[in-house]
Amino acid sequence: MTTRAPRLPIGLVQQPCSGDRETNVATSIAGIREAAQRGARLVCLPELHAGPYFCQREDTRVFDLAEPIPGPTTEQLGAVARELGVVVIASIFERRAAGLYHNTAVVLEADGSIAGRYRKMHIPDDPGYYEKFYFTPGDLGFEPIATSVGKLGVLVCWDQWYPEAARLMALAGAEVLLYPTAIGWSAEDDPADQQRQREAWITIQRAHAVANGVPVVACNRIGYEEDPSGATRGLTFWGSSFVAGPQGELLAQASTDGHEVLVTEVDLAHGEDVRRIWPFLRDRRIDAYADLVKRFRD
Repeated sequence: MTTRAPRLPIGLVQQPCSGDRETNVATSIAGIREAAQRGARLVCLPELHAGPYFCQREDTRVFDLAEPIPGPTTEQLGAVARELGVVVIASIFERRAAGLYHNTAVVLEADGSIAGRYRKMHIPDDPGYYEKFYFTPGDLGFEPIATSVGKLGVLVCWDQWYPEAARLMALAGAEVLLYPTAIGWSAEDDPADQQRQREAWITIQRAHAVANGVPVVACNRIGYEEDPSGATRGLTFWGSSFVAGPQGELLAQASTDGHEVLVTEVDLAHGEDVRRIWPFLRDRRIDAYADLVKRFRD
């Protein structure tokens, strides 16, 4: 008889982030505690949750916010993970060396140790999202992180638009895909376009769940954050954190503007059932995909 994978309660902390690091981390910790009290064994925090989304402008002083791993944030959250016996996904502005920084997701095991890390691979460079100024592209590849609750395919924000990233995590054995996120609306965009952007964001990630037969978790921040440079009218992060099952079904979803702790359960065994009726991995034509490693077919 086949051993069935466990049902995994997952918590998402959808929170606002200010310029006060201690307040932000305290908010994250309070969310982790609430999620654990409600039964979560795995808790995901938003992208760069310890501070404001500083990438709206280019400013070398911002590099002072970066920290090593291990460092203050992993120590604080690791202690909470150990106390509560939960696995935590934190998002950190990593200082690797002078002039070398990454946007890094760290997975803290239930005993407080660092189970692994993922450095954001796809780095945007758009008005209001000047991440290439701050972050070196990741060099750890698309490797799931083994934990006591399963093999976690942790990716970060802009990665969520790329089916290749989701597929490679799934091919390496990820049982669930998780995306700490910071994405929002620009005030310059009209309401109809804002709505299209949000729906596209949800749709592409639900498609990753379908294409790979795994649950998908997206945890976003909320609230308005001004552009310190004054070049734009700032960003309003649209929340909408959600969990989708392996057929793309929405299992839980937060509001666009509420500070919420979302807890829902995913059945990791369901992915096995889905892959048996939709065997996309079996039918892939790996002999015909060489052009995928080209930038463009001229």
